[in-house]
Amino acid sequence: MSNLPRELRDLIESGPMAHLSTINADGSPQVTVIWIGLYGDDLVSGHMSRYTKLRNIERDPRVVLSFDAPRVPGVVLNPYAVLQARAIVQPTDDAWNLLNRLAKVYMSPDAEFPAPKGPVMSCATPLSASAALAPGRRPRSKLRGRLRDLRR
Repeated sequence: MSNLPRELRDLIESGPMAHLSTINADGSPQVTVIWIGLYGDDLVSGHMSRYTKLRNIERDPRVVLSFDAPRVPGVVLNPYAVLQARAIVQPTDDAWNLLNRLAKVYMSPDAEFPAPKGPVMSCATPLSASAALAPGRRPRSKLRGRLRDLRR
């Protein structure tokens, strides 16, 4: 049985662009947009090189990821997730296959990952109860009417 709520799994599998926040050596934040997917109950991403985000994770594994559901007309705040976790960077032969699988979600179902196979890093983020999914909200009818009036 999965530890992740079905709604969170569905949101991750829908292919949202995720914001990965790590901590630079000087303590300042570093934010990068990444592709994400699931491997069991772990949230994973693949990386073609040892970018700053990976060096930051190796030094301090604390990360925050945020992503939201696709926009829905008439919704003030779409569902979104903010995850606080500890990440692990692993060199693996499977990371290119992960990126190729994610290319089919983020680019098109018949897409192949555009980089040649080669040394790739994988970043696994074991998720726990700190994962939070916030529901979207529909505007109240008065607000909806005001928004319609402002557009005219």
